[in-house]
Amino acid sequence: MRALVNTAVRPAAVPAPSADAADFHAALPGYRPTPVHVLPAVATELSLGSVALKDESDRLGLPAFKVLGASWAVERALREQPGVQTLVAASAGNHGRAVAHVAAQRGLGCRVYLPARSAAARREAIVAEGAEIVVVDGAYEDAVARAADDAKRHSDAIEIADVGDSGPAHWVIDGYATLFAETAAQGSFDVIVVPVGVGSLAAAAARFAADAGVAVVGVEPVTAGCLTASLAAGEPTAVPTPGTAMAGLDCAEVSTAAWPSLRDGIHGTVTVDDTEVHAAMRELAAAGLSIGESGAAPLAALRALAAEPGCSALRDAVRLGSEARVLCVATEGPTDPAAYRRVVATHGP
Repeated sequence: MRALVNTAVRPAAVPAPSADAADFHAALPGYRPTPVHVLPAVATELSLGSVALKDESDRLGLPAFKVLGASWAVERALREQPGVQTLVAASAGNHGRAVAHVAAQRGLGCRVYLPARSAAARREAIVAEGAEIVVVDGAYEDAVARAADDAKRHSDAIEIADVGDSGPAHWVIDGYATLFAETAAQGSFDVIVVPVGVGSLAAAAARFAADAGVAVVGVEPVTAGCLTASLAAGEPTAVPTPGTAMAGLDCAEVSTAAWPSLRDGIHGTVTVDDTEVHAAMRELAAAGLSIGESGAAPLAALRALAAEPGCSALRDAVRLGSEARVLCVATEGPTDPAAYRRVVATHGP
């Protein structure tokens, strides 16, 4: 399914965005709002009012947005359990690195569970933050299960999860609200196009958008459309995940903490494949923007949404027309630098 319209969307039922983390983030060393870049050539080509990109390739010294959620979840966890000595997390790469980074800053130990197909560069980046890594012979969901079991078996440890229904999973969503609070001060938008993955960032987008009267479109790999399947079924639905270059979006199911906001606040979804995302990476590189696979997915999805007949129902539902102001959330820079260089050096689609 290329595009799905969420016919059950109810923005009035979506919780208001949390403001709890904004002051905390503003006080962190090196904090500054990430930039929004205007893409006038894309807007002209797609006959849209404007297209902009929220660039998360340098967020608090890391190449992805994840540190916003991780830092706030760790802060909240330590307020409740000040005796914690070790942080445990499961990750495809970016969340684990963010948790490891925060652990090092706070003088804590850290173990990160990674699926077997995680890229070597992402593993090495986590180790460089001072964390121990455990590579699991399985998919991301297997890593999640191992991390949860680890935290249960060690009284001095806590799992900083961005999936599930734990306190940290909810706090991660609250932490991402800072990104959208920045966005509100950086421009006015009618449509936000955001990557999904387990859905924590998309849930934060839905909460912001419902409060601001903006439409949200979620983006997923065609091989990992768990939100698309869940919205179609009206309940959380797991899907097989054979693999994708969009490692941060290679998720079989949405987070329990995120699901109510996704169900009520996401207007629809668009699925994209690796070839389309690679083309978007090259397009952004030509514009001077270094954006990784998951971060380039919204631009690939916007191209489909604006032009393809199979997306016409969703295009109409979010009123994507000649006056629409669109924001694409580019969630990461080149978190696998060698793979990024190979992609941008390649010619063709």
